[in-house]
Amino acid sequence: MKKLLAIAFIASLITTSCKEQMETNVSTNDQKPDLETDVQFANQAHQLVYDMVQNVGNYNQLLEKQNVIYTYTYQTPDGKTDQSTEMYQFQGELSYGAYQKHERTFPDLTGTIVQGYDGTNYWLNHNNHNILDEQKLKRVAFNRPTNYYWFTMMPKLLDPGVNYDYIKEESIGDNTYDIIKVSFESTDNSLKDIYQLYINRDTKLVDQFLFTVADFNKMEPSLMQMEYENIDGLLIPTKRKYKASDWQGTVTDAPWIYVNWTDIKFNNDINNQDFQNKAI
Repeated sequence: MKKLLAIAFIASLITTSCKEQMETNVSTNDQKPDLETDVQFANQAHQLVYDMVQNVGNYNQLLEKQNVIYTYTYQTPDGKTDQSTEMYQFQGELSYGAYQKHERTFPDLTGTIVQGYDGTNYWLNHNNHNILDEQKLKRVAFNRPTNYYWFTMMPKLLDPGVNYDYIKEESIGDNTYDIIKVSFESTDNSLKDIYQLYINRDTKLVDQFLFTVADFNKMEPSLMQMEYENIDGLLIPTKRKYKASDWQGTVTDAPWIYVNWTDIKFNNDINNQDFQNKAI
C-alpha cells in the first residue's frame, strides 16, 4: 500500500530521497484498492470498515469520477496559511498542487509555486522555472502523496495489506461508536501507521479518528475530527480539525489546526499531460 502520511504539523518534515538529477523516482506499488463486490471479510471489524466505505463511496466510484480539482486550505494556530489548487488523476494517483499561499510551504519563495507527481517523478517549479534543490524536492515528495492520500483515505482503507481489529463500543455524547484499529502490513519490518476509527453506528461515517506518523517515529496519536459534504454522490470529509491526543481520544489544551477543502469538482477536462512539469 502507498505510504500513509499525515498533514499540516508534519508538513515541514520530509520523506523519500531524491536522485542525483534531483527528480525523485517513485517506487511503484502493485497493490490496488479492492474493487471486488464479493468480499471475504477477515472479521467483524473488516466488515464495519467495508460498510462505511460503501456508504461514503468506494474506490470504484472514485475511479468513475476520473479526476478532481479543489481548493485546499490549512491554517495553523500561529495564523500561517497554505492555500493550493489541488488536482488529482485517480488512475495512477497523479497529483498536482499550485500554491497561491505558502506561508509554511517554502515561505522563502515569492509568487506561485507548483508541485507535481507525474506517475514517475516529483517536480517543483517557481514562477515557471524548474527547481532542482534536493531539500525542496524531498518536501514535494512528502506533500504530493500526503494530500492525495487524505482526499482518498476512506476508500483506500480497503487496500490490500490492511489489518482490522475491533477495539470496543463507546458512547460519546448522543452517539455510539464502533472503534476499529487499522494497521498496515510491513514487508521490511519498518514501523507502520496505526489508525483508530470511530464509526458512528447511526450514520456509518467516521466522525473522528486517531492517527500516528510512523515515518517520523511519532507513535503518539493525534485526533482528527471531520464534517462531510455530499459532492456528486460521494460523501467527502471537507471540514477537518486536529491536534495531539492520547489513545482514549482525549485531546490536549492546544488550539486546533484547521483544514478545509472547497470548490470540489470531479470529471474535469484534464489528462495525464496536465501533470507533467512544463517549467523551463
